[in-house]
Amino acid sequence: MKPPPFHYAAPTSVAEAVALLAAHADDEARVLAGGQSLVPLMNFRLAQPSHLIDLRRIAELTGIRTEGDTLVIGAMARQSAAEHAPEVALFAPLLAEALGFVAHPPIRNSGTVGGSIAHADPAAELPAVALALDAELVIVGPQGSRTVAAADFFLGPFTTAIGAGELLTEVRIPRRAGGHAFVEFARTHGTFAVVGVAAVIELDGDTVSRAAIALSGVAATPVRATAAERVLVGATAGDAAAAADAAAAELAPAGDVHGSTETRTDIARSYLRRGIELALQRAQDQR
Repeated sequence: MKPPPFHYAAPTSVAEAVALLAAHADDEARVLAGGQSLVPLMNFRLAQPSHLIDLRRIAELTGIRTEGDTLVIGAMARQSAAEHAPEVALFAPLLAEALGFVAHPPIRNSGTVGGSIAHADPAAELPAVALALDAELVIVGPQGSRTVAAADFFLGPFTTAIGAGELLTEVRIPRRAGGHAFVEFARTHGTFAVVGVAAVIELDGDTVSRAAIALSGVAATPVRATAAERVLVGATAGDAAAAADAAAAELAPAGDVHGSTETRTDIARSYLRRGIELALQRAQDQR
């Protein structure tokens, strides 16, 4: 399969890209990041944009830097670059670990951090990581720039707070102390996960002072496991099993070819426990 005809543009600045989106506001214009999701959809004609705006020549969107205690990742930063960037390893090791689960190296060499988050696949790793890390997403459009918290960014499957004529430019992640873990269950490595768990846990002595846990693959968007967080915070050493049970009790994933609702919930419970235990262990090792 090949895509139907479309008009192609390759701007070299964010301003030019936004202007192109505005100029084609009445058409079905789409932006192209790494192309790992959009191009297959176009080839199968599940997506048929009339105008394709390629962001790969916009150098200002590719950087990875730190600003005080905030990690700033350009939306067009390659996943492989973020996976191995020392800034990411220091400020957001959870992100670095999760990137190792994204498909395979050739895909990560082309795929972008912002592209994955903006695509908002409910089974993808990076949206759940953004949620667990309390990331902020910078969106630019004709009316200027605005910042949206990850908790408000994901609106539904493949649907985000990015409006018509807007594009994602930066991912901003506050530096977090403590232990982290990303675990997932997939049929084979590199395929879409059935369930993924991202966790960050901070300790004050032996007591959990902060917990942030997010899941992928269990709902139409990534979700925070707030019930698990409530069980953990204030507990001595943390009870991973009780926290996993509390989170699983609030889940109702849709059944599909990978398993029934009950099966997916059981998988989520198991991987929640694994992720929490690993994050707790790493937090204890850092003391």
